[in-house]
Amino acid sequence: MHSSLRLVPFVSVPLAFAVTVAPALTAPASAAPVQAPARASAQAASVQAPAAPEECSEEPRDLPTWKFIDYDEMRRELARIERASRGRVQVKTVGKSNRGRSIYTATVGTGPKTFLVNSEIHGNEKTGTTALLRILTWLGTSDSREARRLRSTITFVAIPKINPDGAELDRRGNDNAWSEVQQDFPQLAGRPPAWNYLNTSLQGDDYTRKPGFDLNRDFNPDLNYVPKPEDVPGESALPGWFLNPESQTLRNVYTGLRARKGKVDVYVDLHHQGACVREDAQNRLLDVAVDYPPLPDRFFEPGQKYARYADTYAKDFSKQLAISAFKGMDGRGYIPARYPHAPTRDLPGQARCSLAMIGTGTVLFEVRGQTQTMGHYRSERFTRAVTAGLTSMLNDLSTGRVHGYDPDSFEQLPGTVEDAAATAYRHVHDGPDAE
Repeated sequence: MHSSLRLVPFVSVPLAFAVTVAPALTAPASAAPVQAPARASAQAASVQAPAAPEECSEEPRDLPTWKFIDYDEMRRELARIERASRGRVQVKTVGKSNRGRSIYTATVGTGPKTFLVNSEIHGNEKTGTTALLRILTWLGTSDSREARRLRSTITFVAIPKINPDGAELDRRGNDNAWSEVQQDFPQLAGRPPAWNYLNTSLQGDDYTRKPGFDLNRDFNPDLNYVPKPEDVPGESALPGWFLNPESQTLRNVYTGLRARKGKVDVYVDLHHQGACVREDAQNRLLDVAVDYPPLPDRFFEPGQKYARYADTYAKDFSKQLAISAFKGMDGRGYIPARYPHAPTRDLPGQARCSLAMIGTGTVLFEVRGQTQTMGHYRSERFTRAVTAGLTSMLNDLSTGRVHGYDPDSFEQLPGTVEDAAATAYRHVHDGPDAE
């Protein structure tokens, strides 16, 4: 299973990936000038992010996705990066999707601090995969002082396309029927489907013929948890079950890193949200919103349901990491925001929530627009914004600067506002707990 990806033929490198300096840090052409950071090694990429009219629509449409990286292209890029890095980047098969597609990790760096990030846990949220391939290219091939420092202080582990079946279908959920889950877990025979099972229509996609799961509700802070009949179908305020091979793979990667490195310091989950979300400071359509885990504080008090995790919950560190991401994007002229959640919001089945409870700082990235509402429209700008945020987090973790941020200042960052169409879209198509 843990075989290196070496048999894929060489392909020419698209300009989007041929970046050997700190990737995608140039301020977008449509942004106001900003003061460049002092780090001389973080030079600008040679291609400016394209400007685009400020318009949006939440109506699902049949938009082209061919400009995004599909599964086979991702495999070729990983193979190319591994070769070009001359061993700095190690690509391994770490699991299989429910339809048999390999799931890969790409690891670069040998530092004591571990940074784990995945993309496309929802298969129609695609810019994160391109951003990860760019960062891997740069970290694996650059001999700049910055890249050398990051490799020596951080072990960077990327899982691009954690949900390859959903990514190929260009939809949120994976491809897994409840009957297949019951075959894998016979103890669930006779139980109704888990609450995050998708078998109707969502975001313009028909799950009736190919049902699946929202994988980002399938996690549990107890990494040894085995599904119990009495825990299914569950609900959003309860942990998940590791019912799907994709979520099991992420768990296995995490436990393997923790066994080898002692701790996984950071976990980042790259997502998309509605197309018409604005930041509330200047009412501008945003690029990316960031967030720490939505878990109510009162549940960590003695006698409450998360009391056992009170001493390990990485709430403040997660906020500090989110602030770093915000600063990285804002400093390069993009439009970031705080992804607000109510103090009562409780989603323990999300990967970021489960892992934060057991000591890992976790951050959510929410890019504006999904493939059904964006296609490749503005995708270059959004990809560069994600890359800027991740690179800022890597640098601040490497230097220790992240620990100097006041976690309470996260609440002072600009939040987000939705227009009526965006709110209606989120509640009707995704439910109130959309990410």
